[in-house]
Amino acid sequence: MKPVYMINGFLESGKTEFITYTLAQPYFQVRGKTLLILCEEGENEYDPALLKQSRTTLELIDAEEDFTPNRLIELEKKHKPERIIIEYNGMWNYKEMKLPWHWKIEQQITTIDASTFPMYFTNMKSLLAEQIRKSELIIFNRCDGVEDLGSYKRNVKAINPKAEIVFEDANGEINEIMEEDLPYDLKAPVIELDNERYGIWYLDSMDHPERYEGKTVSFVGMVLKPKQFPKDYFVPGRMAMTCCAEDMAFLGYACEYGQAQELEDQQWVKVTARVETSYFEQYQGEGPVLRALSVERTRAPKEEIISFV
Repeated sequence: MKPVYMINGFLESGKTEFITYTLAQPYFQVRGKTLLILCEEGENEYDPALLKQSRTTLELIDAEEDFTPNRLIELEKKHKPERIIIEYNGMWNYKEMKLPWHWKIEQQITTIDASTFPMYFTNMKSLLAEQIRKSELIIFNRCDGVEDLGSYKRNVKAINPKAEIVFEDANGEINEIMEEDLPYDLKAPVIELDNERYGIWYLDSMDHPERYEGKTVSFVGMVLKPKQFPKDYFVPGRMAMTCCAEDMAFLGYACEYGQAQELEDQQWVKVTARVETSYFEQYQGEGPVLRALSVERTRAPKEEIISFV
């Protein structure tokens, strides 16, 4: 299998800068050739000396209809690379992209210009979501002057909860969102989670379970009873619009409750529970687990679907 490293992002989002930085690092001085496929030409160009030093050959495919498995195989036969880097065009439909059968994406990274993120997220959400959805790493650069990085992170995590997100400004990497930026008081006896707060709590507790260890939370949620769960467990949660109306996800954590068998799928309950971090088989590892203090039947909220926008 031929390893492929996919770098996504809109024009001037920092793709070229990221690849240039990577090619210059000592750890990239590996054996064999690298084929760099450029799918659009931005303001920044690659230094010929760096390409030579890193044994990297650049090829341009600037038309989406030319980005085909046959064309890519031609380039592979021509250069015989050990690895391939693709600087993909953010305006192309990533969902329709096809690679040769023997090419395997080893890592996918998306670069985002923080200063233009709101515009793209509002006007080109579906294209942006396709870039983000399968990326292991999301790099927000040019964050200077951006005050609400927390909302940027929530929007991305709603689409791809497992992605690692890095914020960078002119001085380098920015420390992540601090506790004081959260819209609730972590020291409160009971952390009340309304529509907006529930989504923020869900994502933040995934990234920082230690913040919520031993805390008590209260929220209205829908009952989900996965067949593979132990009899005394269910999942209270909320449906969330992660990108558009067609892109929905159920957000919830396992909850231990002695009378879970009496609950019905999709009924609404108000849950007050203590949060713990522990191993749970269905997580295939550790994660937030709720220990119910009370579970009360209730009406569905006025807005059943939460949003991260």
